[in-house]
Amino acid sequence: MPDAAILQASDAPIEFIDLGAQRRRLGPRIDEAILRVVDHGKYIMGPEVAVFEQELAAFCGAKHVLSCANGTDALGLALMVKGLKPGQAVLVPSFTFAATAEVVAWFDAVPVFVDVREDTFNLDPASLEAGIVTAVRLGLEPVGIISVDLFGLPAEYDQILSTAVAHGLWLICDAAQSFGAAYKGRNVGTIGHMTTTSFFPSKPLGCYGDGGAILVEDDDAFAVLKSLRVHGQGSDKYDNVRIGMNARLDTIQAAVLSEKLTIFTDEIDARNRVAARYQELLDEVVIVPQIPIGLTSVWAQYTVRLPIGRDRDRVAAKLKAAGVPTAAYYAKPLHSQSAYRNYPVAGNGLPVCDRLAYEVLSLPMHPYLDENTQDRIAGALRAALRD
Repeated sequence: MPDAAILQASDAPIEFIDLGAQRRRLGPRIDEAILRVVDHGKYIMGPEVAVFEQELAAFCGAKHVLSCANGTDALGLALMVKGLKPGQAVLVPSFTFAATAEVVAWFDAVPVFVDVREDTFNLDPASLEAGIVTAVRLGLEPVGIISVDLFGLPAEYDQILSTAVAHGLWLICDAAQSFGAAYKGRNVGTIGHMTTTSFFPSKPLGCYGDGGAILVEDDDAFAVLKSLRVHGQGSDKYDNVRIGMNARLDTIQAAVLSEKLTIFTDEIDARNRVAARYQELLDEVVIVPQIPIGLTSVWAQYTVRLPIGRDRDRVAAKLKAAGVPTAAYYAKPLHSQSAYRNYPVAGNGLPVCDRLAYEVLSLPMHPYLDENTQDRIAGALRAALRD
């Protein structure tokens, strides 16, 4: 076996998400930030937490930011503020990660699964309307919507917000993959009643463990969130005025995120350059993602659709043999999964979700993906589709 140090570029392993490259860029600064926390010893709710919350609010223009332990807790806290009750219905897309529906089930409420658009992978406003009709027909009380900005692209918020207003529903924007993007001049984090996000390490803005945040404009909601984050405490930690959670962001993670935020805009620009080049290389090979006019993406994933009739597992296996890692987000929509298959779906089914589950393939995507590596990925994909 040749030593890794002398491998040719064409033989070097390809990272699906290259956190090491970012580490090489920021390493000394992050080490210093972590050491500052170690030196002062305030590991829980230390000063770096409030600093990071202020920086994140300034970055996107949100009035309030509450950091928390992870993106799932962010969603759970948001639903606690909304007072979600057993038997109420929340409309959610099925083509997403489980956390979006999981938190609804925590409250013995009912997730009603909605289809997505095949061009954006995001919630389909027409299916949303059908989902509301389905919920009412089943005797449920629709109270809210959790949209998801899949793969870094904001959902169709003009239509979603219009539907929410027409039916008296609240809207929580699940921006676990899209923080840093914008919708028609509005930054993610300033749309809907609340926005939640995740700082899981593979996210565009990720920490060195778990982390999340809630962004909100309403002062009263923010005050309740602050209490809920720390066991529902009131004037002090032994005066609990509501049932809450233990959902604090570690101080060390806040320190890491503050450093990463300083280069986040630059990394978003780089992600868009990588995505544009993928489109040039692959436009005639697969169905490449398109960004609607007026929207921006942070490209949490670069997800293509394979031509009809192609066996994705076979294509992925050939890419793996060529040293190209891939992933299938999401190979099984939520309404087809064991834990969720008994919950209602909008209308007569979710045909787009079902079809996309067999077509999607995510390619390596990160800000440090160089052109030679992209050429290698594109070449391997072309070869896999020729066979």
